[in-house]
Amino acid sequence: QVQLVESGGGLVQAGGSLRLSCAASGSILSTRIMGWYRQAPGKQRELVARITVGGSTNYADSVKGRFTISSDNAKNTVYLQMNSLKPEDTAVYYCNAYALGYPTYDYWGQGTQVTVSS
Repeated sequence: QVQLVESGGGLVQAGGSLRLSCAASGSILSTRIMGWYRQAPGKQRELVARITVGGSTNYADSVKGRFTISSDNAKNTVYLQMNSLKPEDTAVYYCNAYALGYPTYDYWGQGTQVTVSS
């Protein structure tokens, strides 16, 4: 089992910044991939960004150049620095951990609300 605890969400004006954190505990695999997803009201959950233990990253086109994902492997924590926020970034942001080759290794945090006002 893996527990993921997110923090850092909140209300911010357009153009502002927020930093989300996700602390993982439990059965942490060395091959894990951790990511951030978001779900806006009435929309499907979508990938925002993800990072491997080796530091490889990928981002949704809508956040490239504005968001940065990073991790502290020693602390089993992943971060999402969000700059130049837009109202369309408003969503519940979820942390996820999965591992290739381990289909049951797929865990989610409880989500944190990010609201960007115009």
